Amino acid sequence: MKKNLLGAIMPLLLASCSKGDDMDKIRAPEIRVQEDEYWINSPPLSMKELKGKAVLVDIWDYTCVNCIRTLPYIKEWHEKYSDKGLVIIGVHAPEFEFAKTRANVEKAVQDFGIRYPVVMDNRFEIWTSYANMYWPRKYLVDAKGYIRYDHAGEGGYEETERKIQELLAEIDPSIEFPAVIPDTSGRGAKGKVCYPMTPELYVGYERGRIGNPEGYKPGQVVDYARPEKLVDGLIYAYGAWRNEAEAMIHARITPDPTDYIGIRYHALEVNAVIKPEKGEGFRVWVKQDGKWVKPEDGGSDLKFDSQGASYLEIGEPRMYRIIRNAEYGAYDLHLYSTSDGLGIYAFTFGACM
Repeated sequence: MKKNLLGAIMPLLLASCSKGDDMDKIRAPEIRVQEDEYWINSPPLSMKELKGKAVLVDIWDYTCVNCIRTLPYIKEWHEKYSDKGLVIIGVHAPEFEFAKTRANVEKAVQDFGIRYPVVMDNRFEIWTSYANMYWPRKYLVDAKGYIRYDHAGEGGYEETERKIQELLAEIDPSIEFPAVIPDTSGRGAKGKVCYPMTPELYVGYERGRIGNPEGYKPGQVVDYARPEKLVDGLIYAYGAWRNEAEAMIHARITPDPTDYIGIRYHALEVNAVIKPEKGEGFRVWVKQDGKWVKPEDGGSDLKFDSQGASYLEIGEPRMYRIIRNAEYGAYDLHLYSTSDGLGIYAFTFGACM
């Protein structure tokens, strides 16, 4: 994912270039945040004290599907190379306001099984100093403190691991390295196919695109009429929804699940960033093409009652895996709620077989 708020600030990096033999290299900016309490799994670290080690700086967000897909590789690198001189620092740059809350990030770190240091970059200080524009973004820093490699987005795992080994070998040429982890993500993996897919859809008025004629009315509750049809790449609402900058929030309690947020998409996988706005758990009912989702098309967070009705149990603010279609195609998806605490922030997609 790309962040449009902050442009690339290359002068900050270029100003850190050294003279002499390393004059063409870029020195890694310092890891600075305003509060020491923003560090998880570690006391505060600095590039200065990490001289002599290879450092992987991973800029991520716990609700970002692209970031989540990279975590198995990063965790494996930590296990394989932390005792050989590699230090991984996860820089958590929040995409949504609720992702600035320490308790939410701590739970995500625990749930994902992350054991390396994580620093919360709530003011985007580290993000800006590294001239970054993407989630995720990885920078590899050598033992002298210079950036030697960077990669934006998913993929590049084998190349990144080989570069890790190269930087560690510069520290200790006698190290014997294990085999590089093969890329099985689908992007660049042998024998796998990735189809075109709907781009990420933001739901709030700040970055969203709504298809209803009523449009967005910032800060207001709108009683949306039922749309005649759904167009791929737009957000649709039916019923009472409050328009917020980052989300659409269901604005009434109903006896039956009639109000919904709907989308049309082309992909295999659908995820949604959802928050229980009042802190209380509830169900969100899910239909695909007007019917309950088939078990073979359900994502890992989708559940089914005794009658076969498909639903999500919403208990915390995070990304929920809703759909994993057995066949690639174009589909309608509706999320229904009876609760006035449902906040829907974004939809993300996947299309790799």
